[in-house]
Amino acid sequence: MIGLPLVYVLAGLMFTAFAAMSAGDKANPKRWGNAAFWGLFALSFLFGDRFGDLGNGFLVVALALLAGTGRLGVGQPATTTGEERAEMAQRFGLKLFLPALLIPVIVLAGTFAFKALTWNGQHMVDPKQATLVSLAIAAVVAAILAQRLFKQPASAPLQEGRRLMDLVGWAALLPQMLAALGAVFALAGVGQTIGDITLAITPIDSRLAVVVAYCLGMAIFTVMMGNAFAAFPVMTAGIGLPLVIGRFGGDPAVVCAIGMLSGFCGTLLTPLAANFNLVPAALLQLSNRYAVIQAQAPTAVLMLLINMVLMYVLAFR
Repeated sequence: MIGLPLVYVLAGLMFTAFAAMSAGDKANPKRWGNAAFWGLFALSFLFGDRFGDLGNGFLVVALALLAGTGRLGVGQPATTTGEERAEMAQRFGLKLFLPALLIPVIVLAGTFAFKALTWNGQHMVDPKQATLVSLAIAAVVAAILAQRLFKQPASAPLQEGRRLMDLVGWAALLPQMLAALGAVFALAGVGQTIGDITLAITPIDSRLAVVVAYCLGMAIFTVMMGNAFAAFPVMTAGIGLPLVIGRFGGDPAVVCAIGMLSGFCGTLLTPLAANFNLVPAALLQLSNRYAVIQAQAPTAVLMLLINMVLMYVLAFR
């Protein structure tokens, strides 16, 4: 049965190619740091299940040391110039979007088709992973189509992929790392501990205090986790349900909706929400990696204050 192992192998081979290309990029003074970083990341996809918890732990520490000590740099891949891209945009026009638009089409078709595809009564593709398998296949097909359609060298997809990964840098690993961190937090009982600490320092007889604690806690814990969905069960179980809803009779729908909005305010403030806050700055090659966060901060703080007021007014009508 085809499942996540196929996706892991494709991702591992891709990052292996990035590592090899980085090692051969003599124009990058930090090429060996890049090669080691992407090579280790490739190993996590290819052999992570064989390394065990301890081996993967050392691998993550090595990745953190490479990134934290400034061993990564932006390479100089063999790619088109700005003038060449402008000329191609004029020549191909809207055709440039075909490979990108093909990806969601293949993913949607594959998700439904793979779930129904069987052989001798057995699913050929794991129904639970049909979407991810479809996405991996769609990415490969789109890359091949783009290379053929625009008559680029066979290495162009990998070179462009390496260029983007070099621009994004270590932030590309954050979604995977945060998912693992969330699992560690859950097993360690961090959520219950945070709830107990919050209850100990919050005047539980004050409706305003528990509303502020819940909204502010959602924002702060989202900043720590990089994801409001990770903060929501922790803060809602610790403060939202027992105090805002249980003790003071807040409307559950209003409390939960505004609580999530408060968490999203934290998303605007944290570099851990890399896809939203660091990747755009990297892809636009802004000199300040945190420019997006700095631009969003006033809006985030204002929205958080408004959320507190709205919950206090609307949840107890």
